[in-house]
Amino acid sequence: MHTDQTDQDDNDFYDRPSKSQVKRELHAILDLGKQVIELPYDKVKQLPLDDKLLDAIKTAQKINGREGKRRQIHYVGKLMRTADIEAIRQQLDVWENGSKEITAHMHRLETLRDRLIASDEELTILLSEYPQVDIQHLRALIRAARKEQSANAALSETQEPQKKHYRALFQALKSILSTGE
Repeated sequence: MHTDQTDQDDNDFYDRPSKSQVKRELHAILDLGKQVIELPYDKVKQLPLDDKLLDAIKTAQKINGREGKRRQIHYVGKLMRTADIEAIRQQLDVWENGSKEITAHMHRLETLRDRLIASDEELTILLSEYPQVDIQHLRALIRAARKEQSANAALSETQEPQKKHYRALFQALKSILSTGE
């Protein structure tokens, strides 16, 4: 009977995270606090932070002394324990890497631009989906991009290719698809 009680006590003991795990989590929050402090204050204000934490971050950004800054960073880390860490990380990731939806949209636009330059059939498809498009302007952009592409193909490796019309076509498509959605 004594061994059963010991097993029960051992199981109760391991219900919470280990001391090492808690330390790792607190260090991760502290590192996140350091990242936030390094951001421009305009971006910091966009994060879901309470006023006390915003003030502490603003103070940390102003401190130049090494020890004072270290203490303020730890204070910010302490205050961040109550903040929505996941939302902060997600926003930092969007700022750092851009949102996945935006990146995917840009890739679709690039693919459409390349298909329009390669084939007139793509223009017909685009016009059926977006009949309000200024067809003459779009055709002129496509022609100029094709001309630019063939001129770039004739360049030597040391010469810089031109991409003015290529980019203009991309911007036009971006405008068309954003107003048509």
